[in-house]
Amino acid sequence: MHPTRRTVLIAAGATALTPALPAAAAPRAAAATPPYASYWYPDTLPAGSPGPGITWRGLKSWRAADDPDLAFNAATVPLAPRFTPTPANSTARSGQARVQALVSFGPTSSNPSQGSATADTYALTHWAYLDELVFWGGSAGEGLILAPNAPIVDAAHRHGVPVLGNIFLPPAAYGGQLQWTRELVQKDAAGRYPLAARLVAVAAAYGFDGWFVNAETGGGNTALGTAMLGFVKELKALAAARGQRVTWYDAMTVNGTVSWQGALNSQNQAFFQAADDMFVDFRWSAATLASSGTRADRMGRSRYELWAGVDVESNGSGTYVDWDAILPAGTSHVTSIGFYRPEWTRNHLPADRRAPEDFHAADDRFWTGRSLDPARPDPGDPWRAPAVSVADRSTVTSVPFASVFNTGHGLRWYEEGVVASPTPWSHLGLQDRLPSRRWVVRTAGERPAVSFDFADAWRGGSSVLVAGELDQPAVLDVYATRLPIGVNTVVDLTFRGDAGEVNVELAVATAEPRTPGTAPPYTYLAVNPVDNGNPVRSVNGWQTVTVPLTGLSGTLRTLGVRLTAAQGPVRWRLGGLAVRPDGTPPAPAAPSGARVTAADGGDFRLAWTPAPGAVRQYTLHRLLPDGTRRFLGATGQRAYHVAGLGPEQGESAARFEVRAVGELYNASSPATVTHPW
Repeated sequence: MHPTRRTVLIAAGATALTPALPAAAAPRAAAATPPYASYWYPDTLPAGSPGPGITWRGLKSWRAADDPDLAFNAATVPLAPRFTPTPANSTARSGQARVQALVSFGPTSSNPSQGSATADTYALTHWAYLDELVFWGGSAGEGLILAPNAPIVDAAHRHGVPVLGNIFLPPAAYGGQLQWTRELVQKDAAGRYPLAARLVAVAAAYGFDGWFVNAETGGGNTALGTAMLGFVKELKALAAARGQRVTWYDAMTVNGTVSWQGALNSQNQAFFQAADDMFVDFRWSAATLASSGTRADRMGRSRYELWAGVDVESNGSGTYVDWDAILPAGTSHVTSIGFYRPEWTRNHLPADRRAPEDFHAADDRFWTGRSLDPARPDPGDPWRAPAVSVADRSTVTSVPFASVFNTGHGLRWYEEGVVASPTPWSHLGLQDRLPSRRWVVRTAGERPAVSFDFADAWRGGSSVLVAGELDQPAVLDVYATRLPIGVNTVVDLTFRGDAGEVNVELAVATAEPRTPGTAPPYTYLAVNPVDNGNPVRSVNGWQTVTVPLTGLSGTLRTLGVRLTAAQGPVRWRLGGLAVRPDGTPPAPAAPSGARVTAADGGDFRLAWTPAPGAVRQYTLHRLLPDGTRRFLGATGQRAYHVAGLGPEQGESAARFEVRAVGELYNASSPATVTHPW
């Protein structure tokens, strides 16, 4: 990216991801400081002193055993396999163009490891169209090498999307020093590239999937270009051995100079060949993309390993793009797409219009299109949203499966329909596997509005709200699945009606639609207990009805609901869905070894030994002297930081409880820890 396309703010953008920590390791800290995403220089630090909140570190000296925040920053969700259902419309294709996104989730420094007390965040949810996420950021004044933070990696992995850390060697106009490039590619006495090995070790320890290499510091020569090529080759070889990948950015050429090509050509072909794929700079044209695809074919590489850069930072879904140069309607796609800064969907909103529903409205417009229904694209929409051209994917492949439609942020935290905490929050690692097609509604009448809503929830921070007249029955596609049906498989639906009278049916399909864009061959099963005597549980205004899949066999391929209004208009919420074997599911095992690893007044660092078996997340509560529990937070990691606590009247010690939460949102018995005030 050339300097005229970059603002000073961009250079400060970034965050951090993370994987699983060795069981023997434990977080160590001199004080109960908040943990942040990690970032480094290759080796030499800038002159002077870092600004407030900035910590200067060299990657050359990093060791996992010495990393005090690794337990907070290590992702815990493995990269999920995914499948491609029959496309929702006739224009979306599988096996052709893919989508990459370069996203700055926060500043390079002071980017919280475990979310924060605000709902105003870029809560990416349209993972179904993404194939690669780059944790964008870095700046000359903070650090150049960014590890993605654990919540982002966990959310992406849950949806089958690999996440790359970012290596940003900035232009001199933004403080770049050629010395940093030379340090990155320096060889040791054995002729190896030690920082290549260190980068692979970081990704393995933090649990993310590789590196995006963006060398934009000018002034190099052929010797430096040769060294960079050797470095990328070794980085790729070491990364591949650990299941990681490397993406190259079209900036440095083989002769060591920085000259953005906007194409795959002789100046960058060697770097593309050395890497897994390449981001093609924004200077592309229809002709250069066509020639790039042809060149990739001749190299024996897939043309869809080229990401054609689309800069949406300033105008988002209002950006003019020569879509036919990338995604022609009548012939095969030319290359893939690389979106630069799609977090515009949040950032362009005025400060007083950044409520979660405002963000999701803009984000749905970006990813789904003006129609807000991927099964009915608007042919007159000048913005060709990914849902129009790219087939969605899903990771819902095993039983038990459950979702409470948690988007990873909210205005409050709910437990069984009750507000457990009134504080706004964000933590993408708590995000559920979300519906991939938002929102497909099949009706002969007026289409109701469907959205994530944050005014009420069963668990977490959000529910699915269906609102409208419902003058005809409406079927909402909820999940594309590949779930085996056993003799005792049941589906739990948790819902509530806020207005109108609605008859609810479970829509299930065990076969694919006949052709792209057609409806699944649904069977409708009565849900309301008055219809069929299904087991029902009513709690705090929410009903949970258990529907047996009696008479069905094979594989459950689509799950939805059919709503018929007896009286409208209707406001109806879906708060939870689960597919499981019948019977009471066993609770997960409890974590053990809960402990306070650092304390400073009312600030604490807590850690525990993970529970054996599958764990969705951990919840933390404070046990008060009167026996009540106060919700503190939740995380997928095995450490948690809490701040600002104080003793209750007459309380001599703070008491904490940590519970493991299973796939079906059933909780373990607590691990407890007490710390004197």
